[in-house]
Amino acid sequence: MPIDERIEAWATLSLKGLPSAALIAVLRAFDGPAAALAGSRAKLAACLPPAAVERMLAPVPAATLEAIRQWLRDPRHELIAWDDPDYPRALLDLADAPVALYFVGRRALLGRPALAVVGSRHATPQGMDNADAFARALSAAGVTIVSGLALGIDAAAHRGALDGEGSTIAVIGTGPDRVYPARHRELAHAVAERGAIVSEFPPGTPPRKENFPQRNRLLSGLARGVLVVEATLSSGSLITARLAGEQGRDVFAIPGSIHSPFSKGPHKLIREGAKLVETAQDVLEDLGIAARATPSDAAAREDALDESSPQAAILRAMAHDPVDLDQLIARTGLSAQRLAAALTALELDGRVAAVPGGRWQRRGARRAGATRTRA
Repeated sequence: MPIDERIEAWATLSLKGLPSAALIAVLRAFDGPAAALAGSRAKLAACLPPAAVERMLAPVPAATLEAIRQWLRDPRHELIAWDDPDYPRALLDLADAPVALYFVGRRALLGRPALAVVGSRHATPQGMDNADAFARALSAAGVTIVSGLALGIDAAAHRGALDGEGSTIAVIGTGPDRVYPARHRELAHAVAERGAIVSEFPPGTPPRKENFPQRNRLLSGLARGVLVVEATLSSGSLITARLAGEQGRDVFAIPGSIHSPFSKGPHKLIREGAKLVETAQDVLEDLGIAARATPSDAAAREDALDESSPQAAILRAMAHDPVDLDQLIARTGLSAQRLAAALTALELDGRVAAVPGGRWQRRGARRAGATRTRA
């Protein structure tokens, strides 16, 4: 984007590290960021506490400011500041809204109804399927899916949402010139082209541990609500859900097996008042959004299995909880050799998947004509 005096001033002001209250005070006292940056010590002291005055007068890191300039020279790259009409109004409700956002992608998505979809980085295959299916159906209904580009649930949600009208926004915990994790480079490029990438951190910012909890307030802040798909009790997804509640957003959770550690987080949220959802339609109804007349994953058919086949016997024996080989042998009466062959066939067909601990789990109904990809 063109780097004019206004953009340069907002970029510089964003590097001062002032809390929102101080930023608001100084912008009210001066005619915009450029005038504030040129203000004298005496004028700044009239509206700011001493520590904030020193920050305003201190030079910003020259290398960081130059990195911002270099990044913005690409016409696809944008800085969206508080005075920009496209700055998300919902974020302005936050007590610590970032003064500037580094943005790549479709600006129109910032004004669409959105839902954050979050969950474990080490999700189960069924959790990944659920994240993909919910995001796909919600995006088809025009809801923009917001997530964090992390492994597991985040990646599945982004991929599921990309082809729908709502598409997806990735809120990242690095500078906009970094992809983390690196294996998501191709996914990040797809999101930048067909959705959007947002960061509050300037170009060159590496993946620091403290940045990811900080960006979670933007995940929830951009959305009408947060859907937690799978999460352990120590998951950062619960932080996002807590922030959503504090921001007045809805919190949704998908229940799971009582034996799975990845269900502990959603179950805790449900006990605390989160809305239990089983289908994307549940979420759409709560948000007051009508579903589009398109086939949904929930109604997709499964190719019929011969009920007398070993594969059908295995699926009946599995139910919906992870199960180990000894349990399957006991429940089906199959030999270890026949069991292994049938499990391989079911895995290749996308009906079951191996999970940690030497166990197996059913996957959701296959979408007719769809090809599965692992996130």
